[in-house]
This record gives sequence, C-alpha cells and structure tokens, in this order.
Amino acid sequence: MRRISNVFWISVAIILVAVIFGITAPKSFEEVTGNLQKFITTTFGWYYLILVSTIVFFCICLIFSSVGSIRLGKADEKPEYSTGSWFAMLFSAGMGIGLVFWGATEPLSHFINPPLAESGTTVAYKEAMTYTFFHWGIHAWAIYAIVALVLAYYQFRKGEPGLISATLKPILGKRVEGPIGTLVDVLAVFSTVIGVATTLGFGAAQINGGLSFLLGIPKSFTIQVIIVTVVTILFMISAWSGLGKGIKYLSNTNMILAISLFILMLIVGPTILILNTFTDTLGGYIQNIAQMSFRIDPLHEENRSWINGWTILYWAWWISWSPFVGIFIARVSRGRTIREFIIGVLLLPTLVSFLWFAVFGTIGIEVQNAGNVDLTLFSTEEVLFAIFNEFPWSTLLSIVAVVLVCTFFITSADSATLVLGMQTTNGLLTPPKSVKLTWGVAQSTIALILLYSGGLQALQNVLIAAAFPFSFIIVLMMLSLYRSLSREKKELGLHFKPNPHKKGS
Repeated sequence: MRRISNVFWISVAIILVAVIFGITAPKSFEEVTGNLQKFITTTFGWYYLILVSTIVFFCICLIFSSVGSIRLGKADEKPEYSTGSWFAMLFSAGMGIGLVFWGATEPLSHFINPPLAESGTTVAYKEAMTYTFFHWGIHAWAIYAIVALVLAYYQFRKGEPGLISATLKPILGKRVEGPIGTLVDVLAVFSTVIGVATTLGFGAAQINGGLSFLLGIPKSFTIQVIIVTVVTILFMISAWSGLGKGIKYLSNTNMILAISLFILMLIVGPTILILNTFTDTLGGYIQNIAQMSFRIDPLHEENRSWINGWTILYWAWWISWSPFVGIFIARVSRGRTIREFIIGVLLLPTLVSFLWFAVFGTIGIEVQNAGNVDLTLFSTEEVLFAIFNEFPWSTLLSIVAVVLVCTFFITSADSATLVLGMQTTNGLLTPPKSVKLTWGVAQSTIALILLYSGGLQALQNVLIAAAFPFSFIIVLMMLSLYRSLSREKKELGLHFKPNPHKKGS
C-alpha cells in the first residue's frame, strides 16, 4: 500500500461521491448531468472543433518533421511487441465495443435524420456514410495518438514516470510534484473512469439486446447487472494474468472474431455495393474533411443541435478516453519511432474503421430501404441483431457479435485497470494487482450507476462533462512536447554535424 499515491485516494473519494449520488437520487443525477452537458455543448462547441482540428494538424506535422526519426526509447531499442500484436492491442482498447455498437446504427440514424439533406434520399445516404467516417476517422485517432506520443516520449526517452503530470514538466517545472500535478492526474483518472464506464455501459446494453433478440431474455437493469458482474469477473481474471498474457491474447482473439464477422457480412451482403460505397465515401470524406471539421452552423438551431448530439459528443468521447487509450498505447509502443508511431496509430485503425462502417452501414441502410423490416422500431442496442435476422446464418452472426462485444468489454476493462493502476501508483509499469482489481470494481460500478440513472443518455451526458477539463491538459501536453522536441532537434543537429577534420566527412 505504500506505493499508492494520493491520486488514488482522492480519485476514489470523488468517484464514491458520484456513486452515492447516482444511487440515492438517480433523477437528480440525470438532470444535473443533462444540464451540464447542454451548457458545455452550447457554449464550447466551437472550442472542441478547433481543438481537435489543431491536434490533427499537429500530428501530421510531426510525421513530416525531421523529429519523426526520434525513437521512443534508446536509439537502438527495438519494439517490445510485434506489429500485429501492437495493432491488435491499440485497436481493441481504442474502438472495440463502439464499432460493434454503432457499426450499423450510426449510418442508419444519419440516413433517417441527416445533418443537411432530405431524409431517405441518395444525398442523405452519402452524407450518412461520410459523417460516420468523419466521426470515427483521423480526428478520433489523432486525439489518442497525441496523448500516447507525449506519454511514451517522456516515459521511455526522458525517463519520467508514466504519469500525465510528468509530461508537463517543461511547462510547470517542479510544480508537477505538488498539488498541481496531483490535480492533473486526478482529472486524468476521473476522465478515464467515466470514459471507460460509458463504453462498458454501451457494451452491457448491447449484450442484453443481443440476448433479448436471440433468447427472449428481457431487457432490464437487473439483467445488465448480471452481465456486468459476469464480465467483471472475467476481466479481473485477465487483469490478474498480466499484460503479456491476458490483454495480448484477448486482443488477438478480438481481431480474429472481428475479421470473421466482417468477412461473413461482406460475403452475405451486397458486396459490390459495399465496395463502391466505401470508395465513394472515402473520396467524399477526403474532399469535405476541412468543412466538416469546422462546421458549427450557428444560424440554424436544428443543424446545430445535430452537431451537438453527434460531432461534439464524439469529440468529447475520444477526449475522455484519451488518458486511458493514450497511456495504454504508450505502454505497448516502446521502441518505435515518432513517425512510425503516428502513422500506425493514425492511419491503420482509421482505415479498418472505414471498412467496418462501409460494410455494416451499407447493409443497415439497404435493409431499411428494402422495406421488409423497419429498423427504427428497434432500440439502438437491438438494431444490429435485427439486421442479422434478414440474412442467412443469422443466429451464428448474432452469437459471434455477442461474443465479440464480450471480449472487447473484457479487453477494454482489463486495459483500463492497468492504466488506472499506473496513474495511481506513481507511474509503476506493473501496478499491484489489488489496485487493479479495485479500479475494475469501480469502473463497473460506475457503468451500472449510469445505466440505472438514465440509460444511454446519462452515459453521454457524463461523458461530455468529464472530457471538458481534460481537454485543457491535452493543450498543455502538446505545448510541452513541442518545447522538448524543439530542444532535442537542436541537440541532435549538433550531435550529427559532420566533423570537417575527420577523413571522408
């Protein structure tokens, strides 16, 4: 227990207060979080759009900069994990449940309620796919990439502890070792717990939806409690086994299941239409990315409401997940160069996400257009299973999807316990198992409280509120990295300057 920092106790106390509030006054909890969410999206929507676009620009500049050759570790250090395992782990931690939950639902929702076009038209079809690509593309992964890069750089190259606060030393100096540093780490922990709990809530709801559709099990909070309890026990077993075994093996399993489901749907679905839609949407995404990045629509209330409910929500979601995903990706990325790291984190998962949405989004809209079933009559967590019901092997597809959500659930929660353990034990790379298990129970409890107090809407409200304060820390992290890289660039330039007195130079 001597290794546990003050961040642990302060964070646990804050989360305990939130849990008690959610249990004793769920309606008030939902109202308070709803008002806070409305205030942030209405007042600071412009800030989120500019911030995330700036992060994307910063990441792209690093790829083409001379500092891209700097290695996240010693100059001759090799990556700890193979590229395949590395990619599987960062992808499972970063997107997992969300892709399964929103794969068909988001494009279908945009098709029925498009950002600009008339509902149900071919223009709405294209808009639906383009904005889905936008929400899950480069912008999302740039947020993860920058937080992970800053952490990996200071931890593995500068020898700093794996703490968010430690990355701010070039700006705050020794103050990071006092109350200011504690506050920074508490915000990171709180943001992580809320971000992960929100996604676990989505996962529990979808598992419940799948079991309801397959077996007729009722959708209820009681069933979701059972689901979360069972999965919590499973991810605690994984957490106990450690990073090299539990998370690595589960992440590889996730990729196999996801690829299998993807290929099956690509085969049974309208294959040529899917491939054409992917190509056309990719072009539309590239062509309109700048306009979408800054679209706030201040003169049209209905359009602005759509942006708040989708784009701003997603930017907040990625920001709230960035401490967790960033710390985890940093932990498994030692030995890679900055250029290799950013390209890997930014482009590969984005491409896979695009392919996933091209398949499930196209199929979802086509099923709706066929008229055999009205997908709008199903709850969000049931839409995917209703789509499967229109294809051969529907039961098999549904079972694979439920298992995939479960394994993503376990991987995300397992990874989060590692990250939270690191952040509350002064950056230990292998935190005590008791601390990891404590955070495992905490994040599952928060997920249940959010579901109990207001379902998916409460999840979204708390997400936006938790992300806002951490967004300012990301700004400071970028400034800190820029300052350190500028200094190191000069040092390396002096170090590698040719010696005029040496033969052959």
